[in-house]
Amino acid sequence: MGKKVVLGFSGGLDTTFCVKYLTEEKGYDVHSIIVNTGGFTEDELRHIEAHAYALGVRSHKSVNAVRSYYDSIIKFLVYGNVLKNSTYPLSVSAERLSQALHIADHVTELNADAVAHGSTGAGNDQVRFDMIFNIMIPGVEIITPIRDLKLSREHEIDYLKAKGVNMNYEKNQYSINKGLWGTSVGGKETLSSKGMLPEEAWPTQVTKAGTEEVKIHFEKGELRKVNDKTFKHPTEAIQFLQSIAGPYGIGRDIHVGDTIIGIKGRVGFEAAAPMVILKSHHALEKHVLTKWQLNWKDQLAQFYGNWLHEGQILDPVMRDIEAFLETTQRNVTGDVYVQLMPYRFQITGIESTYDLMSSKFGKYGEMNTGWSGDDVRGFSKIFGNQTMIYHQVKTSNEKKKI
Repeated sequence: MGKKVVLGFSGGLDTTFCVKYLTEEKGYDVHSIIVNTGGFTEDELRHIEAHAYALGVRSHKSVNAVRSYYDSIIKFLVYGNVLKNSTYPLSVSAERLSQALHIADHVTELNADAVAHGSTGAGNDQVRFDMIFNIMIPGVEIITPIRDLKLSREHEIDYLKAKGVNMNYEKNQYSINKGLWGTSVGGKETLSSKGMLPEEAWPTQVTKAGTEEVKIHFEKGELRKVNDKTFKHPTEAIQFLQSIAGPYGIGRDIHVGDTIIGIKGRVGFEAAAPMVILKSHHALEKHVLTKWQLNWKDQLAQFYGNWLHEGQILDPVMRDIEAFLETTQRNVTGDVYVQLMPYRFQITGIESTYDLMSSKFGKYGEMNTGWSGDDVRGFSKIFGNQTMIYHQVKTSNEKKKI
């Protein structure tokens, strides 16, 4: 029995290489784990498990983290209407944190000597995984063969073929990462500053035409119904909405962002349900929250999204912001009406008993019932009084200098 290492395993080329390298070159007993955050079917998970055992792992664990992923992360992204750079719903970055936390738990369960992941030295994921492991399982060795050996894809393939590993070595033209909160798509078009992914690159093809109205219902900020269909958990509602909106090609875009390691990058993504949910939730909030609730939510949510993107989900300030966001959702209950069309959607209105845009208190642009014109005249004087004094003093001093 060698030292125990827990490996985050997807079954792809990089993590397949990691199993053979760690077992045959380093003498580790490899215990693989896959954390499903909504991107794998049951058949795919069974295939990945069989592949792991064929490679020689001592044990393999599959974790269904879809609900915990929502409860611990996605819920707060909805509460905060979080879009990175006003564009990206943090699909992959949020997933990686959930996966890293479950991998760290497995290391503790097995009392493993080391933990490994297949990240390269080029992107954000290496930082996210390393940081979570350093925080949650300090002192446990972190092994990253692909990063440390600076391996090319060709080198990995040659090594695995020499070891007799049979798998599909053909590189897909586009790299795709699917999860509950969206799917990322990378290809040659995203490697430079100009270029759009072609139609065939998108995992969900456009099969719907015309228009379709969808009614989505929030209860205290959480999606609970779609077209009056009730769901036990918001994850089920998200998946159902995705099945309706996805075939319209809604939620496709390319995100340009700043990586944790200081370089800029582009990635395509499709996120029909997340985009419809975030925009609908925000529309409802604009009706039921006050001006200053919305103002402070925007500021804290922007920080929350940026800090989460950079892997800092365990910073205690995140719990503080989550507590604030949770309290703002007390009255975020109601229906939002959304018109779906090929490649786009629009919010047509909301209905809520908490709607602050109530005709009982007056109508915008018309006479209000709560005050008179004289009231407004006096209020305007008081509201601008300090600025009036400032300009009077400024003008007086400028005249003295002449």
